Amino acid sequence: MVSILVLHGPNLNLLGIREPGIYGSVTLAEIDARLNDLAEQQGAKIKTFQSNHEGVLVDEVHSALGVHDGILINAAAYTHTSVAIRDAISAVKLPAVEVHLSNVHQREAFRHHSYLASVAIGQISGFGAQSYYLGFQALLAYLSAQK
Repeated sequence: MVSILVLHGPNLNLLGIREPGIYGSVTLAEIDARLNDLAEQQGAKIKTFQSNHEGVLVDEVHSALGVHDGILINAAAYTHTSVAIRDAISAVKLPAVEVHLSNVHQREAFRHHSYLASVAIGQISGFGAQSYYLGFQALLAYLSAQK
C-alpha cells in the first residue's frame, strides 16, 4: 500500500479564518479529511502533519525515510526561505510534490522563488484546497508509473 506524508507549514493551522480572500474558507481539518477520503478511495494511506516550526518540519521529512513513498508538501512561507527543508527533501530522496493554495506567482515578488522547486517532481498552485487534491493525485500517478 502506497503511503504519503502530507506536510503543512506555518500558519496553515489558521486556514478558514486567515485571509479567506487569499486562502479560502476551507479549514485544514477539512483538507486533511478530504485527503484521507481520497487516499482510502485509491487504496493508499496518508499521514498528515502541520507545524509552525522549521526544524520540526525537517524532522518530519527525515522520519518519512523508509516509512512513506512520497511527500505532499505545502511549506507555506518556508517555501521561500528554507534551505533546510529543501535539503531534507533532497536527502531522503522521496518524490515530493509542492502545493500552494494561492498562485504564488501572482503575489509579492518574494513569493515567486521556491527553494523546494528544484527537489520537487512538480508544483501545483492557485487552486485553493483543490491544489492539495490535484497534488495528491499527481504524486500517486507518479509513484504508480515508477513501479
